[in-house]
Amino acid sequence: MSSVTTEKKKIVILGCGFAGLFAARSFANSDYDVTIVDKENYHVFQPLLYQVATSELDPAQIAYPIRSTFRHVENVDFLMAEVTQIDFKNKYVFLDERILYYDAILIALGSVTNDFHTPGADTYCFRLKNLEQAMELRNHILSCFERVEHEPDPVKRKQLLTFTIIGGGPTGVELSGALSELINGPIRKDFPRLDLKEANIVLLQAMDCLLPPFPKRLQEYTQKRLQKKGVDVRLNAMVSEISEHCVSIKDGSMINSGTVIWTAGVKGAPIASQFGVEMGRGGRVLVNEYLQLEEYPEVFVAGDIGLERDPERGVPMVATAAIQQGEHAAKNIRHFFEGSHLEPFAYNNKGSLAVIGRNAAVADVKGSQFTGFLAWILWLTIHLAYLIGFRNRLMVLINWGIDYLLKEKGVRVILPKDMKHIFGWDGVDSSKPDRDTSNE
Repeated sequence: MSSVTTEKKKIVILGCGFAGLFAARSFANSDYDVTIVDKENYHVFQPLLYQVATSELDPAQIAYPIRSTFRHVENVDFLMAEVTQIDFKNKYVFLDERILYYDAILIALGSVTNDFHTPGADTYCFRLKNLEQAMELRNHILSCFERVEHEPDPVKRKQLLTFTIIGGGPTGVELSGALSELINGPIRKDFPRLDLKEANIVLLQAMDCLLPPFPKRLQEYTQKRLQKKGVDVRLNAMVSEISEHCVSIKDGSMINSGTVIWTAGVKGAPIASQFGVEMGRGGRVLVNEYLQLEEYPEVFVAGDIGLERDPERGVPMVATAAIQQGEHAAKNIRHFFEGSHLEPFAYNNKGSLAVIGRNAAVADVKGSQFTGFLAWILWLTIHLAYLIGFRNRLMVLINWGIDYLLKEKGVRVILPKDMKHIFGWDGVDSSKPDRDTSNE
């Protein structure tokens, strides 16, 4: 009597952002052998990074171990490693310490900050695409107030207390509102001797409106609410150059600022350009309507790093789109192995949300527009629902509750690697690029 064993098909998922995570979940307890590869051992909930930077949340509350997610899933494995190259012809992934064979692969390596080659941006701007950057920004913001309390020079004081945010999309808007509430709440209590009228938050937007994808009524509401919070909103303000402590705008004006944060755009993870595949705008890999590479049908791409060839089928680089693409790519990989017809991806736009601050948000959901408290509750509910891990949801909810009731942000701790973060400033450490496996 003889037995025949059929080896499981091997699927490799590169990146455990939203696309990679939800794709892997789709394969849980299936007949496929799945390996997730990421250079970090956790999934980070990127939409809340700005709350880490503004002392609202602890970093661990928006990060969840990948191994814990799949602890009880026998067919899903995880490798903490960095991708260096892919041999598409022979179906091998080269990692920093080993090689993996695959029958099908999903590339979901996410995106990094796109500064559009603005002079000085890479050297002097803070970014907000990963936990390390959020913590570095939090350290810096808090350090500015520690330094200014003992700074006699009025020019340096103004410089230290001027925070410039470049980009009027959701991240820029949400960061501006949260920073205003941090300064006018806990910071004001912690530094009673400081005249915080000197503090200035400047939001620069190259276009003529904030939140460009949103309806005009919501854009106007957002601008008014931010201005009411004391944010200096400047529209049609395209940045031409950034130098140490100075932001130059194309209209000739300049802002003397000790903190410049770039939130204006994203592009595909740089590693993709080394794969030898056809690239589209924004450093993104071109795919067909099935999320496949045309020349290698066993290769699928999902999330921010992918771009459909048909410009009419543009998909926004947001978390909900990445989730849908990850799940759809997993479904098409199954169809590919089964020999059945693949299904074209169709993005289901469930709406857009942005929070401005306490009791204030905007929401555009299926043609219905909401502002104020109702939109704020909707924003809170949806973000809690998508956050990974029950403990994380609980801790975030508790933190939000404390902040709402006591107007207190509890993570105001500076954890620098050296004392220059407090007593000296010599620019942003540009040796730390955005991680390729960011979670969009």
